[in-house]
Amino acid sequence: MERYREIIPDFDAFLETLERPQPVTVRVNRLKATPEQVTDALKKRGFDVKPLPWNGWILQVEGEDSVAKTLEHWLGWFYIQEASAATAVMALDPQPGERILDLCAAPGGKTTQMAELMANTGLIVANDVTPKRLRALLANLSRIGVVNTIVTQWDGRNYPDLGIEFDKVLIDAPCSAEGRVRENPDLRQGADINFIRSISGTQKGLLRRALELVKPGGIVVYATCTFAPEENEAVVAYAMQKVPSELLPIDLPVPHAQGLTEWQGREFGEAMRLCVRIYPHHLDSGGLFLAKLRRL
Repeated sequence: MERYREIIPDFDAFLETLERPQPVTVRVNRLKATPEQVTDALKKRGFDVKPLPWNGWILQVEGEDSVAKTLEHWLGWFYIQEASAATAVMALDPQPGERILDLCAAPGGKTTQMAELMANTGLIVANDVTPKRLRALLANLSRIGVVNTIVTQWDGRNYPDLGIEFDKVLIDAPCSAEGRVRENPDLRQGADINFIRSISGTQKGLLRRALELVKPGGIVVYATCTFAPEENEAVVAYAMQKVPSELLPIDLPVPHAQGLTEWQGREFGEAMRLCVRIYPHHLDSGGLFLAKLRRL
């Protein structure tokens, strides 16, 4: 992670956070339960439960056993999700009745979160390229009780025109996952630079296609769980050159850093400050990058 020392605010706090176990958080499924119902049920099973101060639908859960083994989990009362991961859908702000494409949807954490906020109305097209991951997506859609979603299997870089005017597109892009270093100690020294350069090509294709698929004036949110500027700001800069679009501010009630305007001599432009970088020490969670774009 040393290559990021100059761009991560309070780098010592960042390193200290990586040494601690990451708290378990769950997102209450508002289609089936309330935070109070989930809290009461889990407390009866011996868990300590407290809501996060910036989103009462997300609960931090501590206990000797796994919360995934509870009946409430199997009934779909909640989805186990990193706190930082929930901010991507918060940035997209899905509304009831909208048509939304989730281009890299599996295993379904963000798809189900959107369906909940849309009250199971409108349309979500949830896509993924991997059959095994699609099975997990379908299982989670069923468990959560989602009925406004259809599932497709395409390489998102070549996603076909379905004749649907999408109001919004979410890309939870495949990435080097450095933001999940607390769950994968092998990433403690950072991801392999050759993989970072390779996956950035896939990411560029995904974001470019998303901007082509959303309607003019529509919104695209691009998210990764990595720190590498090659996978974040560089990808956004590339896509904006290919498809007329503009960056929008992201209003989130959580601590975060701005996007980078340059990296290793490459200029990205002042507008890139509108992007959001969430580091593990901000929320005691995983790392996340967010960019919100409007197609012109």
